[in-house]
Amino acid sequence: MICKWLIAVVAAAGMLGAAQSDVAKRLQAAADVTGEMMGAPDSGIPQTLLGKAQCVVIVPGMKKGAFIFGGKYGKGFAACRQSSGVGWTAPAAVRVEGGSFGFQAGGSATDVVMLVMNKGGMDRLLTSKFTLGADASVAAGPVGRSSSAQTDAMMTAQILTWSRSRGVFAGLALDGATLREDSGDDRAIYGHAVTNREILTGGVAPPAGASAFLAALNKYSSRK
Repeated sequence: MICKWLIAVVAAAGMLGAAQSDVAKRLQAAADVTGEMMGAPDSGIPQTLLGKAQCVVIVPGMKKGAFIFGGKYGKGFAACRQSSGVGWTAPAAVRVEGGSFGFQAGGSATDVVMLVMNKGGMDRLLTSKFTLGADASVAAGPVGRSSSAQTDAMMTAQILTWSRSRGVFAGLALDGATLREDSGDDRAIYGHAVTNREILTGGVAPPAGASAFLAALNKYSSRK
């Protein structure tokens, strides 16, 4: 009996350790995506839009096969502005599922960035699940400095979205996709049950593993 109990404890600890390792890698990937997509001014996301955004969602490496077979799009993280307007909250784990998605030709994986531009969009993000295009208005975001003339027209959307596949940046429409909180990854990050609402409203301290992700957001999102 004791041996079975010990085996169960060791197995559970191993699963938790594996989950924490996967989440840590995904957090670093989200930090890398943020820096690369914001650090390419001529072909990336206009920095002025990140400066105006209420929240950001980063989903690194969403797989092509998942779309073909109707499975998950991918996993990532959301963060929102602190109530003071300076800095960002701890990251909250999210999943993106379903809907239509256009990959670059031959692309095997795509990084996705979403900017939540107003309070209405943020309120949706604070729920456990919502559908882009139905519960929150969404539009493909403009790319690079030359797109500034298009920005005003797109600011009526609650959420702007972009993709990057094989180094190519593009605006992306994710109508019909569902965004939901990932309670399993949140537990792996914080060590206990916590909701995305608690995290994204500033009620949870950032874990040490989120420092690179938050540093990348702070570097490119100053409000002047």
